[in-house]
Amino acid sequence: MKITLLTVGKTDVKWVREGLELYSSRLVHYIPFSLVEIPELKNVSALSQDQIKSREGELILKHIKPADELVLLDEHGREFRSVEFAEFIEGRMSRSSRDLVFVIGGAYGFSGDVYSRADSKISLSKMTFSHQMVRTIFAEQLYRAFTIMRGEPYHHE
Repeated sequence: MKITLLTVGKTDVKWVREGLELYSSRLVHYIPFSLVEIPELKNVSALSQDQIKSREGELILKHIKPADELVLLDEHGREFRSVEFAEFIEGRMSRSSRDLVFVIGGAYGFSGDVYSRADSKISLSKMTFSHQMVRTIFAEQLYRAFTIMRGEPYHHE
């Protein structure tokens, strides 16, 4: 099993990129982990939000293999405490060899086709974060989950 974080748009905020790089480098000690950034659409001023979501959705789905387990980071998804998220990851690892692909969509969310393909949705918070910040927050929580699973002293309860 490997884990991929698929994002729409590049990580161009310096401190966000540095945090993402930090946790990505830590994650590879636990599991094969990769970050895939889909370039933002160009010349979208004449497009509606639904058209933007549809085009981004096509790009997202091109990166998803039929056997992948697709998890959307979505404001309407299931919320976890960090320990519960670790249990979610551990459960997936013990029950399946399917690769996990977590997706952070664009500013307007996901298209209906992406929602239809998704296996699950999770929410990091009831609060809204920028799509840039979510990348680092998610990577840190994924790292935290692995330290919890291994009984390492990073997480404190």
